[in-house]
Amino acid sequence: MKIMTLRLPDAQAEELGAVARVDGVPVSEAIRDAITAHIASRRKDQAFRERLEQMMHSNREVLERLAQ
Repeated sequence: MKIMTLRLPDAQAEELGAVARVDGVPVSEAIRDAITAHIASRRKDQAFRERLEQMMHSNREVLERLAQ
């Protein structure tokens, strides 16, 4: 598991803490759940998928040039 630091505005941190307490989960679990939902949402977004494909293609070209 990777450890990361997250900086939040005070009000957002307070709201996140309240949501986690109401749901009966640690704040870290609430954050992981939110990230999982965000990634799932992005995967379903067609415009995101198109930009992802473009980036993969561009990166592939650069890596292939470097490998020569």
